[in-house]
Amino acid sequence: MTSNILRKMAFALTISLGGSSLVAAQPPVRTAPPPPPPGTAAVPPAAGSTDPNAVPQAIRAKQILGTKISLQGNTGIGTVEDIVFTDAGEVEYLIVDSGGKLVTVPWSAATFNFPQKTAVVNITPEQYKVIPTYTATTYPEFFTPTYRTEVYKYYGLTPGQLRRMERRLNRP
Repeated sequence: MTSNILRKMAFALTISLGGSSLVAAQPPVRTAPPPPPPGTAAVPPAAGSTDPNAVPQAIRAKQILGTKISLQGNTGIGTVEDIVFTDAGEVEYLIVDSGGKLVTVPWSAATFNFPQKTAVVNITPEQYKVIPTYTATTYPEFFTPTYRTEVYKYYGLTPGQLRRMERRLNRP
């Protein structure tokens, strides 16, 4: 009878030890990194960061409007005058004011330095000269397939597929 009690106690001990080792083997709960100390600037995570704790960087329109745009070789072409969104709310184009003439630049063609409020478009000044311009009274049809394909082609890019957002009305 004593051996039955000892076996049951050994079994219970094995279960309890095994259970605690299972709990210890579970991955730790991840939490957001602590905020920076007062008076210091937060360092945003790098674009494309694979850190699971990385928080996306918030970009506000105020940070983009007025940004100075330049080409390869540090040739300035103008400033961001406007931003064009798709109906799904995604940024598609920057409208750059180039001395009174407007130029459409695909969002993906610009590499931003937000703290310095500058951006570079990786094309040469010669490539830039052939891009059509327009005025505020003659805006193009930004989302016609022909226009999108041509604009992206000037920058050596291929437009992505437009995603349409279904607008649903909440009806009782």
